[in-house]
Amino acid sequence: MSYQVTFATKWSDFDPNRHMRHTAYNEYAAEVRVRYFKEQNFSIDEFTKLNIGPILFTEETSFRKEIHIGENISVNIKISGLSKNNERWKIVHEVFNEAGKLSAVIKVYGAWIDLNTRKLTTPPKEAQDIFLNVDKTDDFEVIQLKK
Repeated sequence: MSYQVTFATKWSDFDPNRHMRHTAYNEYAAEVRVRYFKEQNFSIDEFTKLNIGPILFTEETSFRKEIHIGENISVNIKISGLSKNNERWKIVHEVFNEAGKLSAVIKVYGAWIDLNTRKLTTPPKEAQDIFLNVDKTDDFEVIQLKK
């Protein structure tokens, strides 16, 4: 399933050079992840009920084209890696400007944390299929965990 969200950018997203500030790209990508999780019946309320949450180990952004004040943007989500039991995951977000040109690529590597023990955890059965309905990248990999 292709999942993409279009946003109207706001004045506070831009810097004195009149292009989108670097952290705004990552904020929109995070919003897409949260919206995707919610559409998979795994909202913030569900995270709270199960005492788990997503965390990031790394976040890497590559900038391709400027986004200017007043442009709408579209941001997608694709899975590029997943461990056997969904404990670890790699997600790629592509950010497109209003003309549909690729403006940035954001790669995140994350996992689930138990909010009580503050330790990494395997997601509960309710979250086992959270990535089932999202597009995979062409270089999708199975993440091998060390024992």
